[in-house]
Amino acid sequence: ERPDYRIGVPQAGHWSEVLNTDAAIYGGGNRGNMGGRQTQAAPSHGQPVSISVTIPPLAVLFFTLDQ
Repeated sequence: ERPDYRIGVPQAGHWSEVLNTDAAIYGGGNRGNMGGRQTQAAPSHGQPVSISVTIPPLAVLFFTLDQ
């Protein structure tokens, strides 16, 4: 597990976690990001803002910007 892992994103706002393969419905440990994360004014990975996420082991996460 990687807690507080910072990922750069292109736009500020709330990013919803739309897929987490560690969710209980997929047989995982149900570790994740409480449905989403709000951006912080911390540039990362060449992007102007970022989100701090928990990455469960052996999992895939998909996020989308709320409109």
